[in-house]
Amino acid sequence: MNTVRRIKDNIYYVGASDNRLELFENLFPIKDGVSYNSYVILDEKTALIDTADHSVFDTFIENVDHVLNDRKLDYLVINHLEPDHSALIKEIAILYPNVTLVLNERSKKMLDGFFNKQLNAKTLIVKEGDILDLGCHKLTFVMAPMVHWPEVMVSYDITSKILFSADAFGTFGALNGNLFDDEFEKDSYFYSEARRYYTNIVGKFGKQVESLLNKAKELDIKMILPLHGPIWRTDISKMVELYSKWALYEAESNDVIIIYGSMYGNTMNACYALANQLGMSGVKNIKMYDVSKTDVSFLISEIFRVKNIILASPNYNGGIYPKMVNLLHDMKALNVQNKNISIIENGTWALVITKQIKEILDNLKNIRYVGPELKITTTLKDSDNLHLKELAKLIADNYFAA
Repeated sequence: MNTVRRIKDNIYYVGASDNRLELFENLFPIKDGVSYNSYVILDEKTALIDTADHSVFDTFIENVDHVLNDRKLDYLVINHLEPDHSALIKEIAILYPNVTLVLNERSKKMLDGFFNKQLNAKTLIVKEGDILDLGCHKLTFVMAPMVHWPEVMVSYDITSKILFSADAFGTFGALNGNLFDDEFEKDSYFYSEARRYYTNIVGKFGKQVESLLNKAKELDIKMILPLHGPIWRTDISKMVELYSKWALYEAESNDVIIIYGSMYGNTMNACYALANQLGMSGVKNIKMYDVSKTDVSFLISEIFRVKNIILASPNYNGGIYPKMVNLLHDMKALNVQNKNISIIENGTWALVITKQIKEILDNLKNIRYVGPELKITTTLKDSDNLHLKELAKLIADNYFAA
């Protein structure tokens, strides 16, 4: 039984979802699965927009076959070559031997790396602004390098005003019978998963995302069809607004989050004491995360969301707690910017953590350290209360300043 959905006019959804996969890219937990979106345009010429992951081979091929209904496939448009969208290119080329692969020069150079010169399909190389005439529908192409691979492009149907946006505007989560954004309850969890997808997949490339957004402003977009997650047809402006914030590394909220590592609970207790002081100062919606229990992808999403971050770590073998090190390097790799950061360090015999944290984050832009740092030796003591209250006041001042 196919899972085809009509989107508009002669444009159809032929993708599929995977609820069995536990880790996206073998890194990011996806308890609600993921979708691999693909689309077919039926016109005088037919076009398939991207393929899908091998895990959904049977459903995808059945969907494409059903929509084409014995028609030949004229074009396969390749917006993105990552295997979760390109794994079935070879199968499509075998099933539809007359198909022409539509791709840009960078994609063409990368194609052999995936298929070892085993593809015999015809190719059509396109560049920015070129038009592929399907009859009524006319596709034009916009290059979007590093959103989030160097070969990425997006395709815009001039006729239906639909943007096929590759990985841009995607979200985690399978499509369980609902396809369009207005068929979902877009609560805080929904947007947090959209943010987690963006920040971990393309978060490093804010400038490139900003460039794509500026190009998109020149297009009259009525619908966005990404390669993951729902199709956007109602809250497009909301999603574009969020992408603009994320691309500029602007916080969505002035909230305070506390991320801590703690072996025996002493560093955690210091964090609770600080959180209590913040609460008494009127700071709302404080969130605390154990870096050993919370996957780093969720922490990165929260770090992008808020302005004020408290990092707390014990000394571990003369260095930063290993789970915290992992988070710090991810923050650096994903180009986190424009944050207020406060530090709590716990050193039974050596207080060296603050210096090491700052060394890792040294090259990040617009990182403001709010201090003084709270430095404790093993347990929080009465003698630490003055410093704790002083730190809480400074954090609260920043919270209320926005």
